[in-house]
Amino acid sequence: MSEKKEKTGRVPMPEQDPQVRRRNFQEVPTGYTPAMAQEEAARCVQCKKPGCVEGCPVSVDIPGFINLVNKGDFTAAIRHIWSMNALPAVCGRVCPQEIQCEGKCILNKKGAAVAIGNLERFCADYEREHGTGALPPKAASTGKRIAVVGSGPSGLTVAGDLIQKGHSVTIMEAFHKPGGVLVYGIPEFRLPKAIVAQEVNFLERLGVKVECNAVVGRTVSLDELFEQGYDAIYLGVGAGLPSFMNIPGENLIGILSANEYLTRANLMKAYKFPEVDTPIPLGKNVVVLGAGNVAMDSARTAMRLGADSVRIVYRRSRDEMPARAAEIHHAGEEGIEFMLLTAPTRYLGDQSGRLTGMECLKMELGEPDASGRRRPIPIKGSEFEIQCDLVVVAVGSGANPLLTQSTPDLKLNKWGYIQADLETGKTSKRGVWAGGDIVTGAATVILAMGAGRAAANSIHKYLTWGW
Repeated sequence: MSEKKEKTGRVPMPEQDPQVRRRNFQEVPTGYTPAMAQEEAARCVQCKKPGCVEGCPVSVDIPGFINLVNKGDFTAAIRHIWSMNALPAVCGRVCPQEIQCEGKCILNKKGAAVAIGNLERFCADYEREHGTGALPPKAASTGKRIAVVGSGPSGLTVAGDLIQKGHSVTIMEAFHKPGGVLVYGIPEFRLPKAIVAQEVNFLERLGVKVECNAVVGRTVSLDELFEQGYDAIYLGVGAGLPSFMNIPGENLIGILSANEYLTRANLMKAYKFPEVDTPIPLGKNVVVLGAGNVAMDSARTAMRLGADSVRIVYRRSRDEMPARAAEIHHAGEEGIEFMLLTAPTRYLGDQSGRLTGMECLKMELGEPDASGRRRPIPIKGSEFEIQCDLVVVAVGSGANPLLTQSTPDLKLNKWGYIQADLETGKTSKRGVWAGGDIVTGAATVILAMGAGRAAANSIHKYLTWGW
């Protein structure tokens, strides 16, 4: 049976032509039709012990919803997903399925895994376009109030889980729009902001209250939230502190963090300038430092903003690049150049203090380091210069300190991240949980959601039985 299904091959999702999309901000994959979705769903062999579910951080019943897609019952399929995942339109687009659910699909042994992410996206999109707007059931009100600080993927998951368990939930977001990294970090061409807004609206229709421009830790403290009557607090404030490399010339005009660059382009919609009055530096010869998903997003954004050339400079080889394979592939298709085994040593500027270039050093790979990747070693005498007028630094980010600095009884680790039990999300402060990037450091959307799911279960137990 499985061999017969596998012979049909994985159904590819249609995409914009690379030469067209490299200059627009419209979404790259255009989505399955119902017929495509059913054809792909028919490839699932409905394992008795599905590895895909084990690979999903929020334990979605993947064979169950795929079986419903196969039958053409798309409404039932999305409700099946919602029982474990409140953000399917997001997860279907940005989760690293290739190393999680799809990575454990049994069809990998003889061919390509079932396109679980594409099917999840299809279900969410079909519901948004054709659904009735019906909501999943909620438990009776418990009278308990929870404050969720931060509206990124972990905070939204906590809110969705606890509102359905009968609790009152208020999300407090520092920015002027909810969504956290989903709106400030991930570009429109990978995750349209209208889809994030729709997912947030789903939670609001369930009864979640969303307060924007609320900088917890500055305008109000955690202790004050408890005084206001909240019974529990969840901290999902992310890891949005920019990181730089501390190399000479870093203060030249034309060097900025990926955090600022993407926030301007995405949340503040600078790509629509002058229709939207957010300026953004425009470079003709752009260099992006780093090779994670944030680096790919920055490079592909620069190309869409009109750059003549965009280069990714990375000190290791392609095999060590941490970005998703699909993002690297898309970047290459769009004309992004990869300068591998290359490390910047200093920036070059003119008399007015503007960036004109960068000195680099060639590298070779040695033995693996603590990360398991081979350590880059400089090659003596291999210095060379490249011209550039804009550099985006995408080499990671640190813990957001705004809230933690004002909460002395919240234990942090040596890097400034909140210490929390990884099984429950409990912190050192009674009644306070934390999860996502502020605990683990920068990670994936779905891992943050998994942390939110664990914390929501723990909060529910606390509200029911106590700490």
